[in-house]
Amino acid sequence: MGKGYSSEQIRQKLILILDGTVSGMSGVEISEKMDISRITMTKYLRVFAAEGLLRQKNVGNVNLWFLEPGQEFFTFPDDYFKISSRYIEYLIMGDESRVYSLIRNCLHSGGLANRLILEVIFPSIEYVEKLYDDAKIGTSEKHFLETIISKSLQIFNHIQVVSDPKKNVVVIASGAKSRLNSESASAAYHSDGWNVSHLGDMSSAINVLFDLDLQKLIGKIWKQKPGILVITVFAKTTEDLIFFADSINSVKEKYGKSMKLVLCGKISKKSKIKSDLASEKIRDVLQWSQTVSQNMK
Repeated sequence: MGKGYSSEQIRQKLILILDGTVSGMSGVEISEKMDISRITMTKYLRVFAAEGLLRQKNVGNVNLWFLEPGQEFFTFPDDYFKISSRYIEYLIMGDESRVYSLIRNCLHSGGLANRLILEVIFPSIEYVEKLYDDAKIGTSEKHFLETIISKSLQIFNHIQVVSDPKKNVVVIASGAKSRLNSESASAAYHSDGWNVSHLGDMSSAINVLFDLDLQKLIGKIWKQKPGILVITVFAKTTEDLIFFADSINSVKEKYGKSMKLVLCGKISKKSKIKSDLASEKIRDVLQWSQTVSQNMK
């Protein structure tokens, strides 16, 4: 830290100083305005440049620093609602650079990854689905927007976190329509320190050998069987949930209470499916998983 400031505070002050500066500023000028030593400020400038906040340009013997376009600093928790509407606005415009910059700016401003996923990213998935169902966008545009959302989620997956070896989760999407939901959950699990194995769209695996294939995979990713292993399935139809639940339960019996099955999707009232949790809400799934992992310790 410099002069008792946190990295977030230095970032915020730097954005205010460089915002609108067409000609850029030298490291010396920045350090003087920030009241931070040149050596310390140089270290921060290099870190922020690596993160995409700044760019450097050599003019003669002087190194000038510029703010990359689209950089902002937000205040949380007040700005979560504002970010949600702005994310959808940029998304519908198809402006990928502004979408990704918005997410990075939120994270740099201290926004919680889990809340950003649940309150910003996840609602956008439902929004795009509604646009398509209402015939306001076509198949091509739907795929384009979903790809942007998927890339947004990858930003969260690249955040370095300390994983707990006792918290393990396998996330499955029963089909293409559930893929983004499963990706959202995987990113949220990752931000909460889970060891995540995301299998993605497993519709091609719907056959009589699925339980054997899954058992082999579990034997590789959960060799020492530390803590718990939660298998979370996302599906749009009751039939898909029934298939995966039946297959996973046959494997689950061999592992006992250390393995949990969670189903996320709409289940008809007449259907009886055996699981540790069944819910339509991704937030319930994540909260339940966290509670179970804490109770196992």
